[in-house]
Amino acid sequence: MLEITGLSKSFGALQALDRVDLRIQQGRIHGIIGPNGSGKTTLFNCITGMLKPEAGSIRFEANDITGWKPEVIANRGIRRTFQAGKLIPGMTVIENVMSGVNDPVGQVARDAAFRLPFVPSRRESEIEDRARRILLMVGLELSASRWASDLVWAERQLVQIARALIAEPRLLLLDEPASGMGTKEMEKVEEIIRKVREMGVTVVVVSHDVKMLMNLSDWVTVLNFGERIAEGVPEQIQKDPRVLEAYLGIE
Repeated sequence: MLEITGLSKSFGALQALDRVDLRIQQGRIHGIIGPNGSGKTTLFNCITGMLKPEAGSIRFEANDITGWKPEVIANRGIRRTFQAGKLIPGMTVIENVMSGVNDPVGQVARDAAFRLPFVPSRRESEIEDRARRILLMVGLELSASRWASDLVWAERQLVQIARALIAEPRLLLLDEPASGMGTKEMEKVEEIIRKVREMGVTVVVVSHDVKMLMNLSDWVTVLNFGERIAEGVPEQIQKDPRVLEAYLGIE
């Protein structure tokens, strides 16, 4: 579904990605792990067009999308969340979710942040209904009218996932979706990700939490200092000496 070949990106003297090769198979939950600074978020930023790689190619469903604009890539069916929990604070939860739609309805939801008056159309009502169904799936159906600025960290991450899903992506990239969460909250996120895969969406999850990704993933890629050092099923990765040394600090 997604094929990355020889991807490289640097920031001055820092080589964030160094000739990374990666294949994402359709229908999988694909985990990407690595210590802080290993290049995980930079990889997502290159895939989604937020950064332009210096070398290499990114192909999505046989189309070369290397260097495309973020909105064009999003419209092709790739959506993502951000580690920082980015939401629009002057909008309600449901308005934030609705704003993930790339058509005038999404623009209307964004305009609502500035309190511009509008009369809901049939399309807007359809999108609102879809947003409420997704909020039910992530367990935030009772928070639809709350302001995004009032949400706690775990709730913000769930709203991000809902906002990405409303556009009905084929590939969903989740950047540290369970960071800062307790055990029960993390288990809830894992359950949601499995439901997303059951909906037919291929999911790539970036995390530094080894236990979570080993429980969740069908296939795991390990990055260290911008390089891919290991790849395989979770059982293989947990026994790989390169992973034990580079990621877990065991020699």
